[in-house]
Amino acid sequence: MWEAEAYGSGGPTPTPSPTNTTTPPSSGTNLDDPAKKEVAMKLVSTFENSSLDWRAQFSYIEDINDGRGYTAGIVGFCSGTGDMLDLVERYTSRKPGNPLAPFLPALRNVNGTDSHAGLGTAFENAWRQAAQDAVFRQTQEDERDRVYFNPAVSQAKTDGLKALGQFAYYDAAVMHGEDGFRAIRSRAVSRAKPPAQGGNETTFLNAFLDEREAEMRKEEAHSDTTRVSTAQRRFLNEGNLHLNIPLYWSVYGEAFSITS
Repeated sequence: MWEAEAYGSGGPTPTPSPTNTTTPPSSGTNLDDPAKKEVAMKLVSTFENSSLDWRAQFSYIEDINDGRGYTAGIVGFCSGTGDMLDLVERYTSRKPGNPLAPFLPALRNVNGTDSHAGLGTAFENAWRQAAQDAVFRQTQEDERDRVYFNPAVSQAKTDGLKALGQFAYYDAAVMHGEDGFRAIRSRAVSRAKPPAQGGNETTFLNAFLDEREAEMRKEEAHSDTTRVSTAQRRFLNEGNLHLNIPLYWSVYGEAFSITS
């Protein structure tokens, strides 16, 4: 297991260790390698919840006032964008009569809006209750992979990107959805060729991250771009295309690390 630490914003910013002379076990692997995927989940958890403990986020639910209604769970499933509805429908198909099943009509009605109509405190409590159920937790992981992780990593592999690029695609999909991610990638491809087309990987990833930050700045709720500028861009500037540990980054002014 990885040893991970979080540093408060008032503490010293960690300095990257010198280049290791030994290769960590996960060096050169893709993001779907179990050990590297664990790193990816921790990174996204710091971006979404300011915590390295991504498994503590199954029960998370709140309205962050971004126009998407409720945001909940391990990748921020939203009541206004359809992925929360898909999640609860899939959970209910696996376990009828679960605490969230009675809210399916309301979730269908609020889809595409920021409304809480028919949801509210009762729904929030039901979400937290459901999060104690292993079936719901597994369904969250399965939906994360089906909707976000697997398509993003697959596209990145097709583009010839290593684990850092695979992660950049995945994180973009988590925040902007599949269509938003595809639009960001399309703009990046118009500026620089990905490695699969003979381009330089660092040049292409810089173009992708530029477009990602530009997209984030279009929404006030996402205008803090540190999940890119002081995390993913930092890894890129360090030449860590394989996303190998140790990793040091900061987001929203708080510094984190994952060390071997």
